Amino acid sequence: MNLVGKVIGNRYEILEKIGEGGMATVYKARCNILKRYVAVKVLRDEFTTDEEFIKRFHTEAQSAASLTHPNIVSIYDVGNEENIYYIVMELVQGKTLKEIINEDGVLPWKWSVNIAIQVASALEMAHRNNIVHRDIKPHNIIITEDGIAKVTDFGIAKAVSNSTITAFGTTIGSVHYFSPEHARGGYTDAKSDIYSLGVVMYEMLTGRVPFDADTPVSIALKHMQEKPVEPIKLNPSIPLAINKIIMKAMEKDISLRYQSATEMLKDLSMSLKDPEGSFVKRNSETMQYTQRIPSLNEEMEEEKTKRSMNKKQKGLAKYFEEHPRAKKVWITVIALAIIVLIPLIGYLATKLILDGGKTPQVALKDVKNMTVDEAKAAYKNDKVNIEIEEVHDKDVEEGKIISQEPPYSAGKTVDENSTIKLIVSLGAQKVEMKKVVGMKFDEAKELLEELKLEVEKVEETSKTVEKDYVTKQDPEEGEELKTGDKVKVYVSIGTGIKKINVPYVIGETESSAKKKLSDLEVTVVYEEDTTKVNGKVLKQSIDAGESVDEGTKITITVNRIEAIKTGTIKLNLKSLLGEDSIIDKDPETDTEINPTVNLRIEVDGDTVYRDAARKDSTDITATASGKGTVTVKIFVDEIKKKEVQFDLSVENPTLIID
Repeated sequence: MNLVGKVIGNRYEILEKIGEGGMATVYKARCNILKRYVAVKVLRDEFTTDEEFIKRFHTEAQSAASLTHPNIVSIYDVGNEENIYYIVMELVQGKTLKEIINEDGVLPWKWSVNIAIQVASALEMAHRNNIVHRDIKPHNIIITEDGIAKVTDFGIAKAVSNSTITAFGTTIGSVHYFSPEHARGGYTDAKSDIYSLGVVMYEMLTGRVPFDADTPVSIALKHMQEKPVEPIKLNPSIPLAINKIIMKAMEKDISLRYQSATEMLKDLSMSLKDPEGSFVKRNSETMQYTQRIPSLNEEMEEEKTKRSMNKKQKGLAKYFEEHPRAKKVWITVIALAIIVLIPLIGYLATKLILDGGKTPQVALKDVKNMTVDEAKAAYKNDKVNIEIEEVHDKDVEEGKIISQEPPYSAGKTVDENSTIKLIVSLGAQKVEMKKVVGMKFDEAKELLEELKLEVEKVEETSKTVEKDYVTKQDPEEGEELKTGDKVKVYVSIGTGIKKINVPYVIGETESSAKKKLSDLEVTVVYEEDTTKVNGKVLKQSIDAGESVDEGTKITITVNRIEAIKTGTIKLNLKSLLGEDSIIDKDPETDTEINPTVNLRIEVDGDTVYRDAARKDSTDITATASGKGTVTVKIFVDEIKKKEVQFDLSVENPTLIID
């Protein structure tokens, strides 16, 4: 169905088809209410026959419309008309990531990580709102002309995959990017999107997908059963940390995968600072309280041991029955042991009672701000063990005690021979100021806080630095600081210039258009189009709906149809011909010889005067008509004698030729 030229929803004028996929056809359209350009995605007919699907489609699209994020294509509207189900979306100028990969092949690793960070940021926002994309692939990631990644089709995949329509391999995305649980038709959640993002990163950095085969079923089986070739083996220039991030995102076991987009974002950001680092951990490395469950063989061995012990006990009883003297020896040994142990136990019990059951105590001393030697002297006569631990502290002088463990309080004691740990200051730790200019503020803050520096954010406008990026720092890179020192980080809040949406002025008069565009610097050019109304705007250099800075230059083209005007040409032929104007006479008959010439006057190629004229004529008159300036040519006997320009735009135009 071709909708070009139609208006749907009583407001969206379809201008042209700009894309087509397995699920929908995408058109560029103009919203006649808000006067802006939008993208309208119209679902294919096969998705409009299932009532349950239509209900899910509306629910999911409206839910996705609630997402507001710079890396998510905004959904403006959703509706249906005459069995046409459509979504109205932000019109993004750019290419899909798939087109870029097809054109460039392997992409630079830093650029790829930057794109992955933006996509993960979009997923983080969606997952927080309980929206799972389920169709992350390069085809659904648009890269704008400014290098911004925009993810589209949020929430729509769920509606389709839940419907009774079979969409495998043709409708929703491509099986090349399915998670194992998606491929087997199991439960999918946020971690399924993370797997797909891992596949997208794999393709960006190697130029190929991890699994490929002749049929979708074969590809799905590979996702479920085979381990991908590590991307670093296909592209050795990939840093080690990024290789680990991709492999962790693509773990088949969801418990070993990144558990959230936030977790993956942290590693992606760290990889830009430390691309060869070992900070990417397998989830199994951080698991605690793991219960060991004995295997079936171990249980059988345990049961066998119990049976063996029972046999030994029965065997010992049988032995004593057969050897009564050995039994008497055993009884004598046990009796002697009891005779010896009972007095010893009594002695110890009596001593414990006489001592009051107490261990000798040592009173804690207040050694805070003492040196280690002073503290040892304070405990000199006490039976305690002194242990030293040194830490950096900006508030306590180097060599002085910060605290002790157990902590001191008046009257508090510890057992003799206890260990008292003295926490001793190494003074403030010295650090070197890092360069943070050009970084995003959040990244700069994280880096400086890792150095134990206090960050003060100072916002300022900038015409050259993008919003939220650091413009300058105080102190400069390389200066030596102490932990706890305060540093100032200056952050751009943008240009500080008012943003305006360009209005639609095509069809307006020049004065009306200038009034509407009063916030912009307007330049007017004129063009003649006889098929359009005179004096109306034909074109505008910036499309309606675009957001631009106040004072931006805009050019409007106004239709100017010039009127045809008429002027008078006055010719002094005698003066023009000079000596050739003299008329000779026959001396015998006194008659004139060749007194006339053939005179022709041409205006812009059209002859306006043709006649025989006397050579000595001084007042020949002709009329010229046209627009603006015309070219007048004088021919005598078909020889051009004069060519001049005649401006007809002046009042009462007259051209005198002599």
